Amino acid sequence: MSATTRLAVLGAAFALVAASSSAALAQKKYDTGATDTEIKIGNIMPYSGPASAYGIIGRTEAAYFKKINEAGGINGRKINFVSYDDAYSPPKAVEQARKLVESDEVLLIFNSLGTPSNSAIQKYMNSKKVPQLFVATGATKWNDPKDFPWTMGWQPNYQSETQIYAKYILKSMPNAKIAVLFQNDDYGKDYLKGLKDGLGQKAASMIVAEESFETSEPTIDSHIVKLKATNADVFVNITTPKFAAQAIKKISEIGWKPTHFLNNVSASVGSVIKPAGFENAQDIISAAYLKDASDKQWDNDPGMKEFYAFMAKDFPEGDKLDGGTVVGFGVAQTLVQVLKQCGDNLTRENVMKQAASLKDFRTEVLLPGIKINTGPTDFAPISQLQLMKFKGEKWEMFGDVISADVGG
Repeated sequence: MSATTRLAVLGAAFALVAASSSAALAQKKYDTGATDTEIKIGNIMPYSGPASAYGIIGRTEAAYFKKINEAGGINGRKINFVSYDDAYSPPKAVEQARKLVESDEVLLIFNSLGTPSNSAIQKYMNSKKVPQLFVATGATKWNDPKDFPWTMGWQPNYQSETQIYAKYILKSMPNAKIAVLFQNDDYGKDYLKGLKDGLGQKAASMIVAEESFETSEPTIDSHIVKLKATNADVFVNITTPKFAAQAIKKISEIGWKPTHFLNNVSASVGSVIKPAGFENAQDIISAAYLKDASDKQWDNDPGMKEFYAFMAKDFPEGDKLDGGTVVGFGVAQTLVQVLKQCGDNLTRENVMKQAASLKDFRTEVLLPGIKINTGPTDFAPISQLQLMKFKGEKWEMFGDVISADVGG
């Protein structure tokens, strides 16, 4: 072989190596927080403070990602889940979001909890172009891809839920006198708006009292006493778990017997109903989109069997009767699906693109008939609910699955 031929062969070999490595580079795309071996995910939860009952959601997610890692991870990459406490305080949430993005350098922030906390970090996350994905709050404003393309909700939005209650009240109790207790923040006001929109022109005459409270108050007993004095026969309870349990107890203590509507975010048997006393919670109406682990009807359901097995093996210290564990499991499964769809393109832009490309996806803890659908202009993954009534020691579903899409 002549020197020239040898050089030509070597040149061709180099070209081949160069071409194959650039093809490999073309296939794999990473932003900060993703590598060949790891996907770093940030999270903010109220592990302490007035909404600490929700901390179970973050702990469930951590256990679920550990299970995924033990099975080999996602497309060969392990999840590094970094979760911080903000004590349900918006300034603290801002501090933790900055730490996650700027110091920990996460790929995205996932399922951070609370309307006030997420509101406080939304502009920051969008200016940094870091996904604020599947936030753990049902505020309607998370479905606003035009103005906030980096923020997406997961659960049904609050306005949809109270509109469903309003429809039911108008149909079943057209002459109702309604008293509302609501948390004085974006979360409480969002639910209240949905109720008023749902009642339409009748809102002004049917709502006889609107009582707000601050999360810094130790008890809401005085507000309940005040609302009873209005002689309302319908009570709409827009509170987080601690205050929801207090309200259920107090209503019973003072002998007030309104038809009681309890927002879904406090419908957990384990963290709300049981502490308030089953006997005090009879006939409360709420709405659900997830299966209830305390309900025997799901004992042989394949999806719930998978959930029970996860709780027994991977998260034995968690309470399967706490609705938060079902939420954590379902939303973590949804994120895993998005990351699988990303393949080797783990850019922040592609994470949002895949999150906005979910078609009839089901985590099997969703109620039958409910599916997750998103699109470039639809950042509300779950928009269906079913009404339920508390009987004995469990919720009983009634009526059909109802769709209520409300945009941001």
